[in-house]
Amino acid sequence: MSVVIRLKRLGTTKRPHHRIVVCDSRMPRDGRAIEIIGYYNPTKDPHLLEIDKEKAIYWLGKGAKPSKAVGALFKKKGIKK
Repeated sequence: MSVVIRLKRLGTTKRPHHRIVVCDSRMPRDGRAIEIIGYYNPTKDPHLLEIDKEKAIYWLGKGAKPSKAVGALFKKKGIKK
């Protein structure tokens, strides 16, 4: 089982917000997640970004691979592999 950290889209048309989730790579984008580790709302001014740093580092240590978008958000928050 390959584990990834990615964004799960929520919200309505033209008003998206996202959860940062850990899930199996074979699951659909908005499918079941193993764990929710944060959320991101790009429509607020300024952007709302909350990530549980301890959980993110734990899952990265277990071998989870972040998507490109989540990798950029981790870089903003100072979370490194």
